[in-house]
Formats: sequence, C-alpha cells, structure tokens
Amino acid sequence: MDRTAGQGGRSRPRRRPGRSGDRRLGRVRPQRRLLCQQPDPRRSQRPDRFPDEFDTLERLGRENLDGIEATITRHGIDAEFERTGELDIAVEDWQVAELTEFAQLLAEHGTEPVLLDREQTQALVHSPTYLASRYDADGVALVHPAKLAWGLRQACLDLGVRIYEHTEVTKITSDGAGLALSCPFGSIRGRRVALATNAFTNLLRRLGNYIVPVYDYVLVTEPLSPEQQDAVGWEGRQGLADLGNQFHYYRLTADNRILWGGYDVIYHFGNRIRAEQDQRLATHAALAEQFFTTFPQLEGLRFTHRWGGVIDTCSRFTTFWGRAYRDRLAYAVGYTGLGVGASRFGARVMLDLLDGADNERTRLTMVRTKPIPFPPEPFRYGGIQLTRWSIDHADRNGGNRNLWLRSLDKMGLGFES
Repeated sequence: MDRTAGQGGRSRPRRRPGRSGDRRLGRVRPQRRLLCQQPDPRRSQRPDRFPDEFDTLERLGRENLDGIEATITRHGIDAEFERTGELDIAVEDWQVAELTEFAQLLAEHGTEPVLLDREQTQALVHSPTYLASRYDADGVALVHPAKLAWGLRQACLDLGVRIYEHTEVTKITSDGAGLALSCPFGSIRGRRVALATNAFTNLLRRLGNYIVPVYDYVLVTEPLSPEQQDAVGWEGRQGLADLGNQFHYYRLTADNRILWGGYDVIYHFGNRIRAEQDQRLATHAALAEQFFTTFPQLEGLRFTHRWGGVIDTCSRFTTFWGRAYRDRLAYAVGYTGLGVGASRFGARVMLDLLDGADNERTRLTMVRTKPIPFPPEPFRYGGIQLTRWSIDHADRNGGNRNLWLRSLDKMGLGFES
C-alpha cells in the first residue's frame, strides 16, 4: 500500500489543515494512507499556494478523482473504492484556530467548508481528543492501493500493453531518434520514455537535487468486533487525519480493521534507501501508544500488521515535471505520499509534455515550475533534522513556530511525507 507513516515529523506550510490542505488533485493513497483524495494537481488545497490557479486546480482535482472512479468502474476493478469523504481533525486548541482561519481562506475562494465543533465531531467518531473538524464530503475517497494497481495492470494487459516486471533499467542513453534503456540482459529502445520512478532517481541524476527519500510507517489492527465498532462510531467510514505538524492519518478497511499511520518521517543520510529500513520498531511502538490515546476505549485491541516504505518528497510537497534528452523523456516525481491519486494527473501531464502539447494542464504554474532544490550533504541531513526537531517543538508548544520554521514558511519550503 502507498506511503505515509513516520517519525520525527513533517513540516507543513502554515495553515495547512491535515493533509487535506495540500492534497487535492484527488487523493488516493497507497499503502500508507489508503486515503484517496483528489489526486493532486493541487496538493494545495491551500489558496495561498498557486493562488492564481486555485479555482482551476480545484476543478482539475475533482475531475481527476472522478476519472479514477470512472476507470475503476469501466474496467470492473475490485479496489474497495469508497467515496466517503474525510475529516480534518483538530486535537489541540491552536489547531482549532488554524482550522477556522483556513476555512475562511477557502470561503474567500468560493468553497463552502463544513466546520464541525467538538460535539458534532465526536458524534461522528468517538474520541475524547477531538476538538473540532472540517468535513470534505466529496473530495476524498478510500481505496485499496494494491488491488487498484493489480486491477490497472490487468486492464493494461487486456488492452495489449506489454509489461516487463523484474527488469531493472540501469542506464538511459540517446539512440538515434530515440532512447535506449539498458538492462542486465538486454536493452529496450523507444522513441519516447515516461520516467515514473518515485524516490529512485539514479537514472536521471538531476532529480537527486530535488527529491529526498523518506520513510513512513503504518499499523493495522485486527478486525473490530461489533462492540468495538459501536464504541468508536465511525458509521460514515470517513478518512481521518489530525492537524498536527506531525500528523496521523487513518481509515477503516473493508473488513473493519483500522489502518493507522503517520506522525514520524525518517530520512537517512545520503538519500539512503534500504529494504531493512522498511521496519522501524521505535516508530511502530510510538504509533501504537498514540493510537490508544486517540481511542482509549479500544485498549487491548491487537495490531496484526506493520510496515513502512519510502516515498519521494520535495520541498514544495507536490508533484513536479520536466523533460530531458531533447524532450524525448518526460518525468513526474515528488508526489510526497499522494501518488495513488495524483499519479493519474501526473501521467496525463507527462504524455502532454511528450506530445509537445500546449493546453490547460501544461500551462499551469505548478507544471512549468520546479521546487527549490535541497542542499547537498551534510547540509541536507542537518537541515532535515533541524526541521524535524522544530516541528516537534511546535507541536508541543501550542503550534508556535520558531525562526527556522518561519523562514521556511516564507520561502514556501518544508519537509514531510
């Protein structure tokens, strides 16, 4: 499943309620979040990011989510798709204030936010930690990312697409009018290439300046009994996310388990990616403790699954695009945990770029610009650790952001998964 559950924390730009603030373009989350929000031309549901394009990105995001649902229906994919919406939940007084401020910004752009107070929020999902929430009824869906991937794979095969699994590409070189992709036991040639490699940037080294691989972790409980279901309510099966800088995201699965992830995000020096980093006991233990703080009535419930995974984050938290090899290669990376939903939009833009199209998508500022690159090591690692410490300090001190975070806010930068 896709990505998102971690350590140390994520620095979000100020006034970003839950992940929903940044995740428009239809969130559909992979393993980690299993939330399907409008996939993301707008990881900025925030009006202050790409402000001149807010309305356009909002519309494209909803169209993207509608398109995902239509594809699932058209190909008969059993991906446990549920368009149940999401609650962005305040669990501290300072988060209530930011939630209200953010709702006012949305209202200024013609969006009518649904704000719920403590009593209304706790009536939907029973947790003593909930103080207020914002309900997005239609812009978020739930999906089983693995089943979605398998279903899309079969749909491609049915349409005649050839898929070569376990075929590592080690190098890309120009080859006449096209490109050659070198593999251990041969090569593949094509006129154009779409590069969609997530955090693995070795095939186009320039991407290593913009992408940081971070690890996110999740837990999954055993199925809830009828009594436990009554104890938490949650009859609407909404996706949930709290509004801390180090936030949690969670949802019910089809068999009524709770998938619980987030909080921490881990970066390893030198952009290191290793299979053994997919498990982190300290983070999983912290997540378990935080789970029972949120749902004390479920004390004794067992966790049956835990995992982690790497995601590609960039300094602006949303996808960016580009071309290389004389425009014969296009790439889309930097999804920052929202690739299940946003990758559909990202792929359409990649195809537009390979075709040389001039249209509404390719004219977007978010498509034409790139994030600010990360500094080289050791400054990269030091800056990330300082950011993690700072956002943890902010969460423990009424949301007050120190000079470092305020400086990042001014530049529109941060670090998260």
